[in-house]
Amino acid sequence: MTDHTDDADRTRTSASAAAAPVPPDYPLDEVRSLSSPEEHRALFEETRMQIVSALSERAATTSELSHLLDRPKGTIGHHLKVLEAAGLVRVVRRKRVRALEAKYYGRTARVFLYGREGAGTRVPEQVIDLAAAELAQVPQDHGGVLNANIRHVRVPTERAEEISARLNALLQEFADSPRGGTTTYALAFALYPSPRPPLGSAGGEET
Repeated sequence: MTDHTDDADRTRTSASAAAAPVPPDYPLDEVRSLSSPEEHRALFEETRMQIVSALSERAATTSELSHLLDRPKGTIGHHLKVLEAAGLVRVVRRKRVRALEAKYYGRTARVFLYGREGAGTRVPEQVIDLAAAELAQVPQDHGGVLNANIRHVRVPTERAEEISARLNALLQEFADSPRGGTTTYALAFALYPSPRPPLGSAGGEET
């Protein structure tokens, strides 16, 4: 979900990622800017965000997405129609399976740029809520990588913007990694103005 919705720099910094085929397995635009309320409403609904995120891996059918997201096929079909009408996904190929034709859906761009307005206002909270919900499901004996941390630092806005750009570049590098192994890892981050007040200068009065 959130691999795909931010307006910061997305310069690819990994030579190995550049040399390997970059998912997904179908042609698509590099960037698409969401300019209408309809596009924002289409994308920023929980199930539809998960569908678009899943399609970053490869094209998929309604049945495959239904199994992956544990949602009824009818529900997934409805959300795909909404996304397709908004120009955010499309049928990228078809395959004949017995008497039926399977439609494989893909997203129309690798990155969707959006504004913090309308349906896009709560996207950062949605991303972190999803990450927290998935973290809660990780078993204690999972045996893989699990890392989460937080720091509160008083810095100028320009420094925060620089760090934000580097985080987005790292996120895109992670998204472009050659596929392998048996575990799907998620990378999420949040950089935001904290309500915590500054500690203040050293040497003040003790209480």
